Amino acid sequence: MPSFKQFRLTLLATIFATAQIAFIHPSHAQGTGAQIQYDTSYDILSPVKAKNGIVSSEQGLASQVGLDVLKRGGNAVDAAVAVGFALAVVLPHAGNIGGGGFMLIHDAKSGKDIALDFRELAPSLAHRDMFLDSSGKITPGSSTSTHLAVGVPGTVAGLDLALRKYGTMSLKELIAPSIKLADQGFEVTPNLAQLLEASRNQLGKWPSSRAIFFNGERPLRAGEQLVQKDLAKSLRLIAHQGPKAFYEGEIAKKIVAEMKNHGGLITADDMKNYLAVERQAVTGTYRGYQVVSMPPPSSGGVHIIQMLNMLEGYPLSKQGLNSAQTIHTMTEVMKLAYADRAEYLGDPDFINVPVTGLTSKRYADELVKKINLEQATPSAQIKPGKPLPYESDQTTHYSVADKFGNVVATTYTLNLLFGSGIVATGTGITLNNEMDDFSVKAGVPNAFGLVGGDANSVAAKKRPLSSMTPTMVLKDGKPFLVTGSPGGSRIITTTLQIIVNVIDHQLNPAEATIAPRFHHQWEPDMTRLERGFNADTLDILKSKGHKFSTGSSMGRTQTIKVTTEGFEAFADPRNPDGRALGY
Repeated sequence: MPSFKQFRLTLLATIFATAQIAFIHPSHAQGTGAQIQYDTSYDILSPVKAKNGIVSSEQGLASQVGLDVLKRGGNAVDAAVAVGFALAVVLPHAGNIGGGGFMLIHDAKSGKDIALDFRELAPSLAHRDMFLDSSGKITPGSSTSTHLAVGVPGTVAGLDLALRKYGTMSLKELIAPSIKLADQGFEVTPNLAQLLEASRNQLGKWPSSRAIFFNGERPLRAGEQLVQKDLAKSLRLIAHQGPKAFYEGEIAKKIVAEMKNHGGLITADDMKNYLAVERQAVTGTYRGYQVVSMPPPSSGGVHIIQMLNMLEGYPLSKQGLNSAQTIHTMTEVMKLAYADRAEYLGDPDFINVPVTGLTSKRYADELVKKINLEQATPSAQIKPGKPLPYESDQTTHYSVADKFGNVVATTYTLNLLFGSGIVATGTGITLNNEMDDFSVKAGVPNAFGLVGGDANSVAAKKRPLSSMTPTMVLKDGKPFLVTGSPGGSRIITTTLQIIVNVIDHQLNPAEATIAPRFHHQWEPDMTRLERGFNADTLDILKSKGHKFSTGSSMGRTQTIKVTTEGFEAFADPRNPDGRALGY
């Protein structure tokens, strides 16, 4: 097992390789969100600590909005709603009111764990072969960069449902900071400027998008102001009229007009009839902890628990963090879970998903018999299992915890970078391209390389399968860890590694976050690695038959750990704009 000194050196190498982050001493930790506290007195990476409440998100301005709500006496749900609207302004490539997502809540008063589903819906005119041409081939770009790619947005309904049932403040006061940020503008960061440049062609196709994100013939650059007057107007309407403004009023009419003018399918009835729903969270146990996560149409929660069930039989702490044996074991587990994902997961309102079977310890015991600890199993030899019984990169995550014992984990998305790239004219709202999360054609990979089948085929009023995995870990019924990540198909394995790093390897949130990540999704048969892994480790993996590629960073987690002293949180430096803030 590597020494702690070796581990620390690996962390340092990874930071500079993947995020180019500057280290600072905690006494000077009041700078940008791109800085990491490095406590020289203890020689460890230190998370942000707080006693009364804490917020961790991918944009420091949004984290500050949430923190201000907590300081005013709001609870974690109030803060989460405020952050959700703020990210729609300051994180335009992923934060949204034109997309959808999931929220997981631990309500301290009742002890309940609540899963809110505000995933987008396929329009009522959608059908199985809508993205195929007359010869049965996929029409390039149709499910990602056209108006056909847009699902009925759910974020506004979801945040409103959370606030009405579990919050304490008014929608008007929680949206107010976002209106100000949109109306007055904020400075474009170097990171956002890079993303705008990378999306030049996608955004540049649409006059409504160019009007917001371009300065003349080019995207906005770092240091320039991003002002969003139309978005401010839309947010004011929602603040004063509630979700009805979005789903039936002026905003809905403009979204429907946008669809009608460009061959989209969303109708006035699609908007009016959208409902966010409360579902039963999926639960499991791991080494004495209770794991709570999102149920279908998220695949994340089911497979987090399925993989943890398989890993529980292996001595990961003795094998060591990111050792060859640990990576081999976890990779083989990932393959088995993702093979099942392709076969069984979809919208539970349309298909019977075997959640109980997939998350059972007994099924995990059967699956691990397929694992060869000395040799990688080729994906072609792995088929979906038979769980019994059946029951009668663009996304963002944020985590919140308050002094009352409530915690919230929220992951929501536009799907790809800036979603479809289409701003609904006159609204300032960037629209999702979530229809690509369906299996557009059985057996054909989507934008994230994920293969799906009939369970996730396109159908009217159906929710596409998601990898979003907001997750909570409890100890004796009390919150212990809150985490989640963006990252498409890599969300599930990123979240898994945070949990394992904290529980098995006893790392604090900062160390658990910065550790190099790896990912396997069954197909293609390739282990993806971040930079920073030991060369000897890679040689051992090669000898076991693993094929891998080393590339860009994976995931941008927002993790909170609840301790006896209060809270520890860390915003993943893979996005230098993120920040954890507490008081």
